[in-house]
Amino acid sequence: MAYDQDLAQRIRDIVTGEPGLTEQKMFGGLAFLVNGNMAVAASKEGGLLLRVAPERTEELLAEPDAYEFTMRGDKPMTGWLRVRPDRLDDEALLERWTEVGVSFARSLPPK
Repeated sequence: MAYDQDLAQRIRDIVTGEPGLTEQKMFGGLAFLVNGNMAVAASKEGGLLLRVAPERTEELLAEPDAYEFTMRGDKPMTGWLRVRPDRLDDEALLERWTEVGVSFARSLPPK
């Protein structure tokens, strides 16, 4: 399955103007990076894939929009989340989750 190009454009519209922003195909989706650090991506599996502060992982997983990102389907990855595609029709939620990822990427040292 290819990533949702409409979702990618909606993310692009939100992050346009972010200093150090680049786009890169990653994990079969389209990722948006800040200073070389992945922030958020339109996932090939639908919805968002985003990076979060590892210490916020459990807190954010308690929200109904988010679920655990697992590597190869069996290894949970602290500091990474997925957001359900059916929740992203709500523009405010898309903006919120995008900002969570961008804020964390912004806090990291440039690559």
